[in-house]
Amino acid sequence: MNAEVLIAGAGPTGLTAAIELARRGVAVRIVDRADQFSVGSRGDGMQPRTQEVLEDLGVLDQIRQSGIGAPLMRMYAGDEVTWEGRMAEPVDPRPDVPYPNAWFVPQWRTEQILRERLADLGVRVELSTALVGFEQDATTGVTATLERDGGAEVVRVSYLVGADGGRSVVRKTLGISFVGETDEQVRMLLADVRTDGLNHDLGHGWMLDDGRAFFGFTPLASGPDHYVIATQGVAGEEPDLSLDYLQRTLEKASGRTDIRLHDLTWITLWRPNIRMAERFRDGRVFLAGDAAHVHPPTGGQGLNTGIQDGYNLGWKLAAVLGGAPAELLDSYEAERVPVAEQVLGVSTTLLKKHLDGDADANQRGEETQQLGLSYRQGPLAVDDRSNATGLVAGDRAPDAPCLDADGRPVRLFELFVGPHWTLLRFGSAAPDNSAVESYEIGSGIFDAYGHAARAYDVPAGTSVLVRPDGYVGLVTSSAATLEAYLGRVIAMEPELSDPGRTVSA
Repeated sequence: MNAEVLIAGAGPTGLTAAIELARRGVAVRIVDRADQFSVGSRGDGMQPRTQEVLEDLGVLDQIRQSGIGAPLMRMYAGDEVTWEGRMAEPVDPRPDVPYPNAWFVPQWRTEQILRERLADLGVRVELSTALVGFEQDATTGVTATLERDGGAEVVRVSYLVGADGGRSVVRKTLGISFVGETDEQVRMLLADVRTDGLNHDLGHGWMLDDGRAFFGFTPLASGPDHYVIATQGVAGEEPDLSLDYLQRTLEKASGRTDIRLHDLTWITLWRPNIRMAERFRDGRVFLAGDAAHVHPPTGGQGLNTGIQDGYNLGWKLAAVLGGAPAELLDSYEAERVPVAEQVLGVSTTLLKKHLDGDADANQRGEETQQLGLSYRQGPLAVDDRSNATGLVAGDRAPDAPCLDADGRPVRLFELFVGPHWTLLRFGSAAPDNSAVESYEIGSGIFDAYGHAARAYDVPAGTSVLVRPDGYVGLVTSSAATLEAYLGRVIAMEPELSDPGRTVSA
């Protein structure tokens, strides 16, 4: 077996899962049927929780250098400004939330950064390689057939991950229903172009057809005149996937001829296709990202949810391949299905507001940031406090600035970075275990500003066990409970192939 896990699909979801596996020393192959890497901006909005994930993966600095914050948007009637505002006003970082604002990076650049990180770990994406079929057995693995250059390759792996998009071959082969609907009455053109005649520091938009349609520009960080265009086109006119059609539609919307479009690099016709797979797992085969759920672009949820699918699944596959109980993999579907349902509800509600022309259709709040998504009801959340309030097992583990034994600044997120479990012990009486990385708050790690105490709000003598994906798994004051819990999720003290990367204070 030349790989333990095969991933079909090399978008952000598949790349994230591959990084999670590779940095734990798991042999992984990642293939994609495309003959070249994506060039479109597609999902360009990075939500706050996703930025935390990317920090743990070691790529956030590059992501930040490659993007911009939410631009000020102006709506016009011809040359006259009729409205000005942002989807969400930027807010300052907090001790528990270091990245509170969305960040906008073209998807092609995000994928490039993730591919480079994966290559650093010794794994490269195999293009022009299509998964055309597979069979699995319950006890030993999956036999998959790959097709490349007219030839076939049969590979044997322990697990298969279908991150191969909304038309997923993996999902269709499994016969899993993709429940939802496609609205053929609503269509939108999305395109990446260079544009002359606009202020690149701003977003710009005009209404079409008496306010029933829209033509908008959002600046891209890839160049001083690069924009992504979104337009519903002209009512009754069949959209043409061409630069000429975009130019003509812009002139109808704006009444201006001085704004010129050129260098069209990517264009697609989007229809509301809102669907979710009936299940995310079949034996040794898993679905993630768009193969499991597709979202409207409203709210910037699709890419972010897919990245977190890969983040959740990757460490669990690695743990089981390293000797942890196989039942750990049951938690992937149990945790991610409710999250996908919740996120689909958010993006669908926002889409309806856009179609209905609601006044607050462009407003974004905490519901899109994904910081509040929780696994409280999942099988890995154990909290033995009788009257817990605030943070509980299953919630995202907050950050907090502290000091180390030498008085140097250290963040809790810095302790979490890497593929390990982390035990935060609040007081010397809190239970400990040598199988995980352990820190006593108050000895070795000092909560000099009280931020950790406020964020976690647990009694002295309590231990908080943080999962490899930055969620609280266990809150307990019992050494026996801690030991029993670890027996469910790890095999032994892991030998880390990538012990983590430095996080800037």
